[in-house]
This record gives sequence, structure tokens and C-alpha cells, in this order.
Amino acid sequence: MKEFEGDQYLNIATEGTQWISEATLHHNRYEPTPYLHLKELFNRHPLGVDDGLVDFGSGKGRLNFYAHDRFGCRSTGIELNTSFFTEALKNLETYNRKGKNHRAAGRIDFREGLAQDYHIQPEDTVFYFFNPFSEQIFMKIVDNILLSAESFPRDLTIILYYPSSEYIDFLERGNLFKLKDQIGLPEFNKDPSEQFLIYKFTQQEI
Repeated sequence: MKEFEGDQYLNIATEGTQWISEATLHHNRYEPTPYLHLKELFNRHPLGVDDGLVDFGSGKGRLNFYAHDRFGCRSTGIELNTSFFTEALKNLETYNRKGKNHRAAGRIDFREGLAQDYHIQPEDTVFYFFNPFSEQIFMKIVDNILLSAESFPRDLTIILYYPSSEYIDFLERGNLFKLKDQIGLPEFNKDPSEQFLIYKFTQQEI
């Protein structure tokens, strides 16, 4: 599936790679995950309708719309950049006009602000990161996720796309999230870093 075809099917506009003013020491550029890669990821790790997916650094919302269209799950996008946040809200309007998705507004939520300030909800179970910011911010968010699990015990999943060594080192040092799967994408790109890593936190393993 080409990028414009995926956007056309979902009735949204998310193409392009853009550098933004917040892309500094702690925040990186905007680049949506390719549709072919999302298909590969969720073929291996499908979501349930009761899952709550959170995309940190959600940009214009591609992952949120794709996951809802495919699985009907709850989906939240956290975005710092006002322009991208506004584009995501526009996409939500056009996505809602697409046949079966007319009630998606109650299942898809976009929030503008710092990712580390997002209050993890009891329904949130899957957390997606495409290297949106520095290790320091990532560490804070993982701490927030684990604090939520203490208050509302549940199994949790962290998905890293194009994972940085700093993110990997932190998760493996913490010894709470366990690496459960590694999805390489050699058929799409020869870059070995272009992969998904799936980490799981299971209450029974504590």
C-alpha cells in the first residue's frame, strides 16, 4: 500500500516528513510510520477492541486512525506541535465521514501538550514510540506507565519503532518490561534499525 493510497482509504492526510521548531535536543522530527510497516506490525500483534492505544508524538494521527479502522480499539494521540495537532483534529473530522467510522469521535482522542504530562488512563494498555523525544522524556513516561499499573493492575505493551539504543538500554536495565518480539523489515528496507521491538509488562511476572 502506497502512502497516498492509505491516506485516501482512511480519508485523512498524513503524508510527508517535516522538521518542526520543537525538533531540538528533546524532540525529533515528524515522520509517520509507513502503512506497510503498520500492517506488518499488527499482523503479528493484533489489538483487541478493549485495548487502549497511546501514540506519543502522534503527529497528524495516522497510527490512531489505522488502529481504529482495523480493530475498533480506543486510541489516543499525544502531540506537542500545535500545527500537527490541528491537522489531526481535521483528519478526525474527515475520518468520521467515512461510512462505518461515523462514531469514531468517541474512540479516538487527540491531546496537545507534553507527552510526559499525559495522565495515563486505566484503559491505556499499548504505548507506541517512534523515537519522538529524548531518553529523559521516555524514562519519565515509562515511570508514569508503571505508576498507573500499580493503581490499576493490568498487562501492558510498549512498541518501539526504529528503536534508539538509549530506549532499549533503559527498558532492559529496568527489568520490568521484557522483550517479547522483534519484527525486522528487511523486505522493505535494508536498514537493520528499521524494526519493531515489542516489550511486555505482565502482572504475573512481578
